[in-house]
Amino acid sequence: DLLRIPIFSLSMGTSIFSFTAQMLAFVSLPFFMQTVLGRSAVETGLLLTPWPLATMVAAPLSGYLIERFHAGLLGGVGLGIMACGLFGLVLLPNNPADADIIWRMALCGFGFGLFQSPNNHTIISAAPRNRSGGASGMLGTARLFGQSTGAALVALMFNMFHDNGTHASLVLAGSFAVIAAIVSSLRVTQP
Repeated sequence: DLLRIPIFSLSMGTSIFSFTAQMLAFVSLPFFMQTVLGRSAVETGLLLTPWPLATMVAAPLSGYLIERFHAGLLGGVGLGIMACGLFGLVLLPNNPADADIIWRMALCGFGFGLFQSPNNHTIISAAPRNRSGGASGMLGTARLFGQSTGAALVALMFNMFHDNGTHASLVLAGSFAVIAAIVSSLRVTQP
């Protein structure tokens, strides 16, 4: 019954696509950093850290902006920023400096943070009050479904493209982020 509410179903789709994109990057990048770039496990962990840090910075900002801008617009802009960061990771030079990786990861995280809080707010507020528990459960299901799909797609990319699996995963992640941005932008027409 909740998926019959247009803004709810669009927000759920956006959530699935965005978490798929995020997991495609999160699972594939450590292989690239350790195998191709020769970074240690600690260095790899530190190079992945800008993403969640930037998300942490962007989330309260997006919570503030939700009162001024439509969640579909914030989500579309945020996911567009995330897509730019993901495609920036695709275009990394052969021997990237840490700074080359860090700013791209931070861009991804900032975009994701700009999207996530307004999207979650929209999902919960679009549901009738007596269905808020169901909406919350569906929110968690969308997140887990997207993460599981992204992880499975990384395995497929590595199976199909072997040493270029990370590159293929990041291209696919950027594509999912663009699709999510489009779906999010469709919500602007909804009340």
